[in-house]
Amino acid sequence: MSRFAHFAAIDWSGAVGPFQRGIAVAMCGTGRAAPVLVAPRGRHWSREGVLAWLTTALPPDTLIGFDLGPALPFADQGAYFPGWHESPADARALWALVEAVCVDEPHLGATSFVDHPQASAHFRRHGGRTGAAFGHGRGRLRVTEEAQQAQGLNPYSNFNLVGAAQVGKSSLTGMRLLHRLGDRLPVWPFDPIGTNGSAIVEIYTSLAAIAAGRPRGRTKMRDRAILDAALAAPVIDSAGVGGDGPIDDHASDALLTAAWLRRHADCAPLWAPGALSCTIARTEGWTFGVS
Repeated sequence: MSRFAHFAAIDWSGAVGPFQRGIAVAMCGTGRAAPVLVAPRGRHWSREGVLAWLTTALPPDTLIGFDLGPALPFADQGAYFPGWHESPADARALWALVEAVCVDEPHLGATSFVDHPQASAHFRRHGGRTGAAFGHGRGRLRVTEEAQQAQGLNPYSNFNLVGAAQVGKSSLTGMRLLHRLGDRLPVWPFDPIGTNGSAIVEIYTSLAAIAAGRPRGRTKMRDRAILDAALAAPVIDSAGVGGDGPIDDHASDALLTAAWLRRHADCAPLWAPGALSCTIARTEGWTFGVS
């Protein structure tokens, strides 16, 4: 019997504004029943709406996967922001710093943080604004992102805020949500996961798609028949969502990953990757499913 009774995947967004077309929330229970989308109260989810759902409507014993980076690189230089005296010592302190700088910014936005005089030196921003401390090439990576590269994935630095595939903005807005959650839900691996109750993990939706047989570089699914074929793959073993025609790729990412979490939540090695030291668990975190 699974440690968890429900499985949720949240495709997150760092876009500006009160409502986000890029947010999708999907759920499934144990067994093989098809995952379903959780409907927002309005036409689209807001980040505050997801926070409210997590704190007031989450079913018990749910494993929640968030498609965002819950921390910044630390291990490579021994600090998130080398040379800045306010650089936090661990991830929860980082979340608190992002919240403190952005506290007056609505919709859990994080523009105030990336424009902060000291923090901005570490980010690559639009308009050719690359901070002196950003580094070279793709930018700094967490240890888990280096492991993703070794698995043939294509991670982006959370310090990079430019390009359609960047994840830095969603990661920073996600840190505000995680800070506001406080101790209501443990976030692995920063917190210990007990033998019952709900918990949050970081996910990379491309992992689920590749496991289901989608080619690298073509993991986005915008057709219901293609999504159902991925759900039927042996490593997912889920009933399909049915229907014909197009589907939003944010929705398909969330639906497939919720079903993938259901099949892998009790895989002990995924909770104990070899490179996950106590220091990395405290500062950088880890992507569930990356070996």
